[in-house]
Amino acid sequence: MKSEYDMLRYEKFHIGQGYETVCGVDEAGRGPLAGPVCAAAVIFPPDVILEEVNDSKKLTEKKREELFDVIKEKALAYNIAWASVEEIEEMNILNAAMLAMKRAVEGLPVEPDFVIVDGNKKPPIDIPCEAVVKGDSLSQSIAAASILAKVSRDRLMLELAPEYPEYCFEKHKGYGTKLHREKLLEYGPCKIHRPSFLKKIFDPTLKKPKTSKRKKGDMGEDMALEMYLKNGYELVERNYNSQYGEIDIILKNDELIVFSEVKTRDISAIARPSDSVDKRKQKKILAAAEVFLSENPCELQPRFDIVEVVLNGRETSIELIENAFGE
Repeated sequence: MKSEYDMLRYEKFHIGQGYETVCGVDEAGRGPLAGPVCAAAVIFPPDVILEEVNDSKKLTEKKREELFDVIKEKALAYNIAWASVEEIEEMNILNAAMLAMKRAVEGLPVEPDFVIVDGNKKPPIDIPCEAVVKGDSLSQSIAAASILAKVSRDRLMLELAPEYPEYCFEKHKGYGTKLHREKLLEYGPCKIHRPSFLKKIFDPTLKKPKTSKRKKGDMGEDMALEMYLKNGYELVERNYNSQYGEIDIILKNDELIVFSEVKTRDISAIARPSDSVDKRKQKKILAAAEVFLSENPCELQPRFDIVEVVLNGRETSIELIENAFGE
């Protein structure tokens, strides 16, 4: 649990600089394949301390729901705003998220003197503002905004689910889970899907499923999965997809949640299979894992593996590289 000093240090610093009201801002819904992006802005009185408030991705759905009303009750002011699917497609997801944040701030019933926002980019507002990387785990007001945005978006997707029952939005809230991708391939996209997010699933011109050319890769993933299962791991999800790319296999045991990248090559290949998992690829896997954990909060320690599979006719070799990257 964060101490009072940890979670209020940004607010206290800017109040100490002469700003009377400090507003925290965050968004939810950059990663999903469907639905709008949501943002929230929260101002607390200086003496309010909510020790349970933290980054929404680190809280269970039940705890987020409990804190939702508490935050609204204790806040001096709050506002929740949106950017639509059409706006996401028109201006891209980053700019749409910035637009939702701008709307959240400008719609507050109390105008803040200073704004602190989660991330490394500031929304286009005419108020002094600071972007705080990982601010949702460092600032009480940003963390509270992340909870309001996450709960509001999840509730909206639950409301939309009966309109599109074939997609099971109530189960995945629009994120790129295996179930969601299966439903997309079965029924095609609907009007609340984000076309630009479906390019890895559909041919963007024909709106048809892309044909698979991954037989060799599938074989390697099958071998890797079998190895993990024999070592006591449980499969969580296979071929998890997010806006940052795909994670081949996600598994867990009593202590760890493992994100595994499987690389399969013929024995004639010059480079080692793992050589293709460069810093750029690692960064994408880490980002995709963060999205997964935001959808599926857990207390397990994350680990990032690479599995090398080398094919040599009917003979194969497999090597597990544990903790291959990441912290």
